Amino acid sequence: MPTQPQNPTLTIGVFDSGFGGLTVLRALLPLIPGAHYIYLGDTARLPYGAKSQATIARYAVESARFLVDQGAQMLVIACNTATALALPEITAAVPVPVLGVIEPVVQEADASHQGTEVLVLATQATVHSNAYLEACRRHTLHATQKACPLLVPLVEEGWTDHPVTREVLRIYLDEALAVCKPTAVLLGCTHYPLIAAAISQTLQSLGSKAVIIDSAQATAHAAAAVAKTMQHPSSPKHHAATFKCYATDSIEKFARLGTQFLGQPIPEVHLIDLGG
Repeated sequence: MPTQPQNPTLTIGVFDSGFGGLTVLRALLPLIPGAHYIYLGDTARLPYGAKSQATIARYAVESARFLVDQGAQMLVIACNTATALALPEITAAVPVPVLGVIEPVVQEADASHQGTEVLVLATQATVHSNAYLEACRRHTLHATQKACPLLVPLVEEGWTDHPVTREVLRIYLDEALAVCKPTAVLLGCTHYPLIAAAISQTLQSLGSKAVIIDSAQATAHAAAAVAKTMQHPSSPKHHAATFKCYATDSIEKFARLGTQFLGQPIPEVHLIDLGG
């Protein structure tokens, strides 16, 4: 591993298999002034959910090591699949603090809805991992999971406020509410914050008073709390945060779709090859 130069700016690596983790970066940018972020989207090898646990762990560890080699002093695994299936391997492989996306959102839900029933909306792979169920059991929450496989492609199509997306949400939520009465709905996919308003409105239309727990915001606040203990005294705290993006495939597509997720233009995406 190459030796990193001394840098007074706190550098944070953010990793996802694709674009969704940019919602976490979007939430992080205003929280830690002066920080520098390195974002990696492993777009050449997505979707992770179709791979074996061993393969997901290998991909995620390779990505984590790349970010540390680039100077990251802590890592945010902004990917539910990698968090669910590879967090111990990532943590063991790199010499920096590592934070996933599952524990922060469950902790936030537990803090405000202790001992109640919650609904977790997630991809099929995340639901199959049962990572949210186990995290909720470690706290006081009673969780029901609902796989929503159509939502990621709809969000990536840009249909965040489209009648088709609203109808799909209505079907998924109607099915879920038939078997549970949640006080909160956990967004178990980093794509879902882009349709949080539509999810909330659909819940209300179905007679539910459940509140949304945004995984991107919860993870960002948890990461900011860790970062506060790490920042160098000479960090430029009054300067805006900066970021640099890497992708393993199709940098043009990453810049185009990523702008939607990040909420601002991505001026440049750097292409890297992490292997097969």
